[in-house]
Amino acid sequence: WFASMAYVLICALRRIGLVDTRLARASCATIRLKLFKIGALVSVSVRRIKLAMNSACPFQREWALTYARLSAAAA
Repeated sequence: WFASMAYVLICALRRIGLVDTRLARASCATIRLKLFKIGALVSVSVRRIKLAMNSACPFQREWALTYARLSAAAA
């Protein structure tokens, strides 16, 4: 069940968030490796969660575009 749910979520991420990026036609494993397995400093406060990514992250543009598109789709 969990693997099926993860696959559906990755497909939705590809369809909504990764349109017109380098990862638009990437496999699930590639998306997992390039977007999810990144080193970041996570700061949690009462009202927000802050991610501090390394400035040398090669997929930083795709990550920011995906976040913006998913935020817009949720609103």
